[in-house]
Amino acid sequence: MSSTTHGARARARIEVTAAIKDEARAQLAAEGAAKLSLRAVARELGMASSAIYRYFPSRDDLLTALIIDAYNALGEAAEAAHDAAAHDAAADAGPTRRWTAVCEAVRAWALAHPHEYALIYGSPVPGYTAPVDTVPAAGRVAYVFMGVLRDAHRGTGLAKPPLPAELRPEAHRMAADFAPDLPPETVAAFTAAWAELFGLVGFEVFGQFNRVVEDRETFFRHAAERLAHAVGLVFPQPSPHR
Repeated sequence: MSSTTHGARARARIEVTAAIKDEARAQLAAEGAAKLSLRAVARELGMASSAIYRYFPSRDDLLTALIIDAYNALGEAAEAAHDAAAHDAAADAGPTRRWTAVCEAVRAWALAHPHEYALIYGSPVPGYTAPVDTVPAAGRVAYVFMGVLRDAHRGTGLAKPPLPAELRPEAHRMAADFAPDLPPETVAAFTAAWAELFGLVGFEVFGQFNRVVEDRETFFRHAAERLAHAVGLVFPQPSPHR
């Protein structure tokens, strides 16, 4: 087989794979992940049912691909927001600003892609268990936040959040597993802040703030700043000498 033929086939496979994913995302928006069907996707694309299985052997394989794509898209948005904040000469590029920029990027991506957000942070899909293949993509946003915390820890320092004695063993375990270069107090506080961030975003995406919060952008920005305080990024200003 010539390299030209091989390249054409590779490009065709990429194009068909992209078309399958696009149609699957349309089905997610219309029917939800639980009703995703390879046969229905093939029918909408004018493919034989047997042909689509050469690209995705099962519904779960297609779901996994969509989940990885969604996590990667969210991760790219978070990374881009962090880098933009870090290099914005007109604004404070300190850890707090970078933290809130990443929080705002997560919210913006979720509002722009609610069905993909629901796929990765909504209700579990019945009968589906995400494989370990999804873990690297799923961790991208967390790695951005952890980078902000590491920079602060190595630079101006982090205020250690309170840590109850009964939680200390678990905090030490989490730090050893995920971030041995950070204080256990920070790792425990970050884990809670991570859950709170996605809870805030999920409430907005899924309509739980309807008739409750009107100015949602301002509300969210304030909440993101409070999370920065919670993980120890923000220090109180010293009292002036009198």
